[in-house]
Amino acid sequence: MNKPSRSVSVIPQQAFDWYDEYAHGDIDRRTFLRRVSTLGVAGVTLSAVSAALMPNYALAEQVSFNDPDITAQYVEIDAPNGHGKARGYLVLPKGVSASSPAPTVLVVHENRGLNPYIEDVARRLAVEGFIAFAPDALFPLGGYPGNDDQGRAMQRELDKDKILGDFSDAASFLDNHELGTGKVGVVGFCFGGYVSNQLAASIPDVVDAAVPFYGTPPTSDISDLKGPLLIHFAELDQRVNATWPDYEAALKKQNVPYTAYTYPRVNHGFHNDSTARYDESSAELAWKRTLDFFNQHLS
Repeated sequence: MNKPSRSVSVIPQQAFDWYDEYAHGDIDRRTFLRRVSTLGVAGVTLSAVSAALMPNYALAEQVSFNDPDITAQYVEIDAPNGHGKARGYLVLPKGVSASSPAPTVLVVHENRGLNPYIEDVARRLAVEGFIAFAPDALFPLGGYPGNDDQGRAMQRELDKDKILGDFSDAASFLDNHELGTGKVGVVGFCFGGYVSNQLAASIPDVVDAAVPFYGTPPTSDISDLKGPLLIHFAELDQRVNATWPDYEAALKKQNVPYTAYTYPRVNHGFHNDSTARYDESSAELAWKRTLDFFNQHLS
């Protein structure tokens, strides 16, 4: 499909690194903009650089919510291990029925709530034949507010264990879905990558396959982790990559089947096509590998 584009060749790597600090709460917006203003990139204004790095969700729609091959709706589920109730975006593929069930995939957002990019990821899965469910961790506070800055601030207010409980209950919802096959995959991005790792470790009898995109390792014991895992890293993502050697050693010790890919010369968030961190070739390759992985392990 024809989508708007933006040039990123003139943005220095330092700006991407600072954006990663900002997006993960290490610095505030004012500090981020002040640092970017010191770069003095020839011919590029502060507003142009910051606009390229901030999400533009008009860029992220690959599958329309009106696509005839899917049915999308928001549903509430019970979440006794989380906030009591959870709400998410449920997308069904065309033709799914009790007599023709489909494998299911839980989609876990970044650290800012259920934004339009993550909803589109759910639709991308549905057009490939999966039942996709993308919960909104911000539901207890009224849901994703429409902008990422406020969403990040809201998510920091919530108890992390209860957020994990909401997503764990969402995985169980899919495991028991009347139109599902009982096979559950999970894919997540950034914070969602961490959640993907965490759920694979904490509910291994529910999660049949996990795909963390640039996510940190589980914070709990992994002695029950079964895998398989498909793990995507960005070469320039120093923060997350620093956690990998110890995690890999633990996976090997537990004989957990995994495959890890590091995509060259790309930044954290390279799959998110709403910002200048997006790298089309790496994103498409990682997504193809993800679909192949789910088709192999959830069929």
